[in-house]
Amino acid sequence: MDYIIIVAGGKGMRMGADIPKQFLLLGGRPILMRTMEQFYNYSADLQLIVVLPKAQQHHWKQLCNDYNFTIPHCIVDGGQTRFDSCKHGLAAIPAGESGVVGIHDGVRPFVTPDLIDRCFTAAREHAAALPALLPHDSLCHVGQNGEARHVPREQYRLAQTPQVFDIALLRRAYQQPFQDHFTDDASVVEALGEPITLVEGTRENIKITTPFDLKVAETLL
Repeated sequence: MDYIIIVAGGKGMRMGADIPKQFLLLGGRPILMRTMEQFYNYSADLQLIVVLPKAQQHHWKQLCNDYNFTIPHCIVDGGQTRFDSCKHGLAAIPAGESGVVGIHDGVRPFVTPDLIDRCFTAAREHAAALPALLPHDSLCHVGQNGEARHVPREQYRLAQTPQVFDIALLRRAYQQPFQDHFTDDASVVEALGEPITLVEGTRENIKITTPFDLKVAETLL
């Protein structure tokens, strides 16, 4: 069986909003609902696990009632860090379950069923996959003395989600202690020495974290 863990533990500090960014309205509906709908459109059989801080869960249930949101999903308590939240989501998958599991940002509502399919297909074949983009801007590396040196952008990619993995592999990866360079799930798996297969991402698969991002999202919608 295949799963998707949607991590939605943001507080919206960079957004400057009174409510968590995943609950902000986009086209009249909460962002998190739009994100979940994309995965349901990909496959109604995909098991959805939503990771939310315990303090936000009552509000979420009220939103589901207000917007008549009926997509089946399991709610799991969030942790202090993204690492902890992903670990909690992974623990909600029954022991011994085989298949693949994706992890996706709750505030990336423009992920398409086609991109989801390509990520899950790649993970079934290679055990670990993520969507990524070639950067358009020039890149430079800043050394300890503050001097900047340009680096060839062709050697770099911008990582997105969903990042999809063999369930057993991801469980093994999350048995490791946390390290500062664990910025996403792929970095946790890489620490085991496992390769990650890249899938071409999409420009519209933006992560909404600032007021500017929300304006872009409204335009895309």
